Amino acid sequence: MSQRVLVLGAGSVGVYLGGHLAAAGMDVIFVGRQRILDDIAEHGLRLTDLDGGSTEVAPDRFGLALEPDEPELADLVLVTVKSADTAAAVRAVAGRLRPGTPVVSLQNGIGNAGVIREILPTSIALAGMVMFNVVHSGRGRFHRASDGDLAIQDDPVVDRFADRFRAAGLPLRRHRDLRPVQWAKLLLNLNNPINALSGRPLREELAERDYRRCLALTQAEALVVMNTARIRPARLTPVPPELMVHLLRVPDAVFRRVFARVLAIDPLARSSMADDLALGRRTEIAWLCGEIVRLGEMVGHPTPVNRRLTELIRIAESGDPVRFTGTRLFAELTGAAAAVED
Repeated sequence: MSQRVLVLGAGSVGVYLGGHLAAAGMDVIFVGRQRILDDIAEHGLRLTDLDGGSTEVAPDRFGLALEPDEPELADLVLVTVKSADTAAAVRAVAGRLRPGTPVVSLQNGIGNAGVIREILPTSIALAGMVMFNVVHSGRGRFHRASDGDLAIQDDPVVDRFADRFRAAGLPLRRHRDLRPVQWAKLLLNLNNPINALSGRPLREELAERDYRRCLALTQAEALVVMNTARIRPARLTPVPPELMVHLLRVPDAVFRRVFARVLAIDPLARSSMADDLALGRRTEIAWLCGEIVRLGEMVGHPTPVNRRLTELIRIAESGDPVRFTGTRLFAELTGAAAAVED
């Protein structure tokens, strides 16, 4: 019997994952904004990836809804909305899911599974992480633009759907404790505001040393407060996070030679934060740099670099179209750090 999957958040990641599950025979219902629902209703789905894979899913293979429809029939709920929308999204199904229904957060940030658990106490809320970037280019096209897998907090309930994900080409990497992975992914996602402020595709931005120096500043500050809080992020890159901070500062030619795979990104791929700014939407800066600022406040350590990045994104959210060169952004961040030291 087919399992029904309710995807709360039909954005790039939600549609890419749900589309592959639908192609593998699961009964998928997408809940999201009218703009994307209209696009995929008209064109169906064409799901491609960095390695040359391509999967097409006709519109009659999945369901669409602006609001959750018959959530009591869901065997699995995937939450892929922006972090700011987590509470509203799960409240829409509160009291309507069958007890014991697994609800998986596949979102940026650290605490979304806790929000879900509080609102849906009879469900089994699990943290998860999507470790790759997805680009939506319109006309039903969703492209995995970088390497990565799906990570999930381990629990016996995962056995209910793990085989279906594997059959869909989405094997789940199970972790007894997902928090080190979440913190490690947050470290990588600290590049999102830098990319958004650069106005450049990810590959171009990461190929330029001054932008990488900005990321090194941001990650180094984050690692200090994590260490003070006794948080040990997992290793998701070829080298440990502490060493990566130093290697981000090397000359461009050296970085390209040593970290060619880091730059193996679709030429047009941008961070989700860049997409949010382009569409005039609120970003997830509070769940990225904001997490570091809050952690710094908890342990009594200043975080001027992440605080300044947060301020710059808030200015951009207000409609300021300024784009920063790497040199200018680095000066902004080093200036913020120096002001605290003085």
